[in-house]
Amino acid sequence: MRFAHLRGSDSADIQLAVVEGSAAILVSDLLSPAPATLQEVIEGGDDTLRALRAALAEGTSPRHPIDGFAFASAVLDPPVILAVGLNYAAHSSELGLKTDTAPTVFTLWPNSLTGHDTTTEWPRTLSESVDYEAELGVLIGRPAKDVPAEQALDHVWGYTVVNDITARDIQFAEAQWSRCKSFDGFTPTGPFAVTADEVADPQDLHIWTVIDGHTVQDASTGQMVRSVATLIAHLSQSITLQPGTLISTGSPGGAGYSRDPQIFLRDHSTVTVGIDGIGELTTHCRIHG
Repeated sequence: MRFAHLRGSDSADIQLAVVEGSAAILVSDLLSPAPATLQEVIEGGDDTLRALRAALAEGTSPRHPIDGFAFASAVLDPPVILAVGLNYAAHSSELGLKTDTAPTVFTLWPNSLTGHDTTTEWPRTLSESVDYEAELGVLIGRPAKDVPAEQALDHVWGYTVVNDITARDIQFAEAQWSRCKSFDGFTPTGPFAVTADEVADPQDLHIWTVIDGHTVQDASTGQMVRSVATLIAHLSQSITLQPGTLISTGSPGGAGYSRDPQIFLRDHSTVTVGIDGIGELTTHCRIHG
């Protein structure tokens, strides 16, 4: 199944929908009472997904053209956003940073979440070295604590696309990475969150980035230093991963910082990051000040 948080043209209210092709079926038309957000669907577990599938199978709920809606973030209220750095060797080397024996893990702040086809703005005085990073986002479905790698994917509810936008000058000026990646709107996700059964193998996905019509990242999730299963196993040793936790699993090579000449997101840039089978996530950039 494929979910999205949508806004109608005549309302700022966010509605959760199941997406089938070019049609959106509002979850509020499928169930009563209905989960209002993806987080509530995830917390509802298998019972909620079964109820939604049964209601969809009846085929009586209204279908709306999805192009009549705007997208909010695919995840709205996760318990935490955990980001993994330096998880592709090519990206580590191009930044001049070493891939350590354990994953580099930091948190992203919820104010940074935004949706597909939205505009992210930042002041020129804060940074003119803002970069893109296409990443596979993993959503935890049931609590994971001390999970062995061979069982880790059983705890995955689904997947989404993340653009881990980064102010590189701040990243290299500070000892931690949360602030440089958590400006308002610096963590677009979506357009969709897909259930785990939609992805046969999270290590066999084409991942890419296009800026203003030019492909700048083109890779496979199979190039991760540590697989999704390995990351979940490692993280669950020290913390219980709660349902709805979003794990952003790192970016492949091709970042703008390392290019000659460098490519950074500029005023009026349009950047699209995508993962085949999951979605294409577009962000419009505006710099002010």
